[in-house]
Amino acid sequence: MSKLLFIETSTSLCSTALAEDGRIVAVRRSSEPRAHASMTAVFVKEMMDEAGWAAPDAVCVSMGPGSYTGLRVGVSTAKGLCFGWKVPLIAVSTLDILARQAIEAGLPEGCAGILPMVDARRMEVYTAIYSPAGERLTDISPVVLDANSFSDLFASGPVVVIGDAAEKASSVLCHSGRSKGTFVQCNPEASAMLAPAMAKYEKKEFEDVAYFEPFYLKQFIATTPKRLF
Repeated sequence: MSKLLFIETSTSLCSTALAEDGRIVAVRRSSEPRAHASMTAVFVKEMMDEAGWAAPDAVCVSMGPGSYTGLRVGVSTAKGLCFGWKVPLIAVSTLDILARQAIEAGLPEGCAGILPMVDARRMEVYTAIYSPAGERLTDISPVVLDANSFSDLFASGPVVVIGDAAEKASSVLCHSGRSKGTFVQCNPEASAMLAPAMAKYEKKEFEDVAYFEPFYLKQFIATTPKRLF
């Protein structure tokens, strides 16, 4: 018997979900720009009231990579809830969530791999190569896409590229020899955290609530707007 709360705010989509005994029982989402701070706690309360829960058994949050501000909101909310309810914190990689969404949607026959991609600046993405079973095969890293990116993977069979950078990637990777690519433009969803979160919950792979920080991958750099006059 387990009750888990999921919070996903790593990209432009703010989404939350509840799962009980391995089944999603409530979902909330909003793609309204810059609404993470105002909507995340509201969504959690709505779902908790709907389910009649006093507290979950654990809170699971998307750890990144992704939007600096979005990750801060999600992780801060999750940590606050863990402290208040005195429950453990589980963290799941944003790319693990996207890989799971690809699997749940159905992979093409003979799929060679999954490339979850989170948008970064210009032609850069945060990505890693996953097996069709969802196993991460390479380290998560920032990659500047060009015509030769992941050529060996695409040469070995159909590849699913999924995430909020899929459309951008298709403009570079869709050329001769890359016809086997399937590009799915989407955001990570809280409900897709279920499988990886359950695996960590059963193994008691919990984070230190006091010291846990999001996985930004690159250092955040604040900039000052240019003067117009």
